[in-house]
Amino acid sequence: MPDALRTAGAFAVVLGVLVFIHELGHYLAARWMGVHVEAFSIGFGRALAAWTDRRGTVWKVAWLPLGGYVKLHGQEQPGDVPDEVRAAWQPGRTFHDKPVWRRAVVVAAGPVANFLLAAVVFSALTLAIGNPVPTTLVGQVMPDTPAAHAGIASGDRILSIDGKPTHSFDDIVAIVTARPGQTLPVVVERGDARLTLQATPAAKTVDGKTIGQIGITNAPEYRRVGVGAAIGDGVRQTYEVTRQTLAGVWQIITGRRSADQLGGVIRIAQLSGHVAQLGIASMMTFIAVLSINLGLINLFPIPILDGGHLVFYLAEAVRGRPLPARAQEYSFRAGLAVILCLVLFSAWNDLTRLGFVRWVAGLIG
Repeated sequence: MPDALRTAGAFAVVLGVLVFIHELGHYLAARWMGVHVEAFSIGFGRALAAWTDRRGTVWKVAWLPLGGYVKLHGQEQPGDVPDEVRAAWQPGRTFHDKPVWRRAVVVAAGPVANFLLAAVVFSALTLAIGNPVPTTLVGQVMPDTPAAHAGIASGDRILSIDGKPTHSFDDIVAIVTARPGQTLPVVVERGDARLTLQATPAAKTVDGKTIGQIGITNAPEYRRVGVGAAIGDGVRQTYEVTRQTLAGVWQIITGRRSADQLGGVIRIAQLSGHVAQLGIASMMTFIAVLSINLGLINLFPIPILDGGHLVFYLAEAVRGRPLPARAQEYSFRAGLAVILCLVLFSAWNDLTRLGFVRWVAGLIG
């Protein structure tokens, strides 16, 4: 399959799954809370396909696949719509008439669905593949490296280095990095044979420190687990990715990590095409990680996002009445400005990473 077609197809699948699950969370919660859903759209703009179910919800697939939405019945304030629209509202099924806690449940259900998707995907992968276990099995041997020169081959199991037993790949890394330029005896198991090879780690400077490298990757091994353990592992992985993502965002905010690492739609499309080449497991893992990111982003307390709405509902619960309409309007305008700035900045990073900005600068120069 041509690279461009594979990338476009993978991007459509990834974004379609994420948007559908997010909006499905809003949809199911709205029905649970007794709110009628007028429309469920994947994508924006003109509908490519549309149908109406028996509950009166219009389901649409639109031509611009960069998001989606659920249109809730009566989600507008009564003063914001004409009299004829208010007259058509179904008593007891409008969103704005529901207690604040019910509205909060409907709004929070989208991000929650994204976290649940990630946990389910991670659990399914663990159940199908198993849990990784520590191994010293050699995966790939890079050409023209100390490992290649020493005769280490893919599939070898490294038993010891410089007389020190190795039980995991971390043991190998610890020994090799501490001995740059030193010739080390490496005992490997190859089939039924045990061989002693001589490898001299190449010296490389990283962050001002000289370390040793021999040029091998680890081949993962897995242990099968039961359903309960797989579910527990899925939840643990979801928590860990969430924690690492929040830590990364905080490092960017505090200046300890460059904001150049932020990526947008172009980056997601590029990575989608790449992971599609690596197989279904890599694709599912990518979807799970992106789903967590989407859930977190939507929970940020920025007006216009789900998190911003939840902040308004919290204020309403504390005050006993909604925030003034003008305050909400200005907050939404500020939130929209923030989102647009983030979109433009991430797009700039994507284009810079692809070399497009440098190419344009060369044309101008």
